[in-house]
Amino acid sequence: MAESLRPGAEFRVAGLSITRIARKDVSTSASGAQPRVWTFLEFAAADDVADELGRALAESLATDGGWYADFTVGHEHVVVFANRVFRYGRDDRAGREEAVEYGRTVGVPEHQLDWSD
Repeated sequence: MAESLRPGAEFRVAGLSITRIARKDVSTSASGAQPRVWTFLEFAAADDVADELGRALAESLATDGGWYADFTVGHEHVVVFANRVFRYGRDDRAGREEAVEYGRTVGVPEHQLDWSD
């Protein structure tokens, strides 16, 4: 979500393509710290930029509001929070739970910890 970027952050990754931008009213699921309308940004990039993409997101996401971003790379899932990146295989339940638990500690509402692997 565009709203998850820190003020002043510049998110730049070579070869990244925006594939969709959509605005959605999420007033029934947003936490108290989150805005009621979100701007969803969907993107695509080559698998070999996944590490750079994860780092760039981790450096750009706001530290308040319980924000995260996620994407897949082959058979792996990457979940990014401000200053922290988790990468685990789709069948790695322990890796997924570690990311979910971290999300709880940074304020991601429980119902938003539902990314699909």
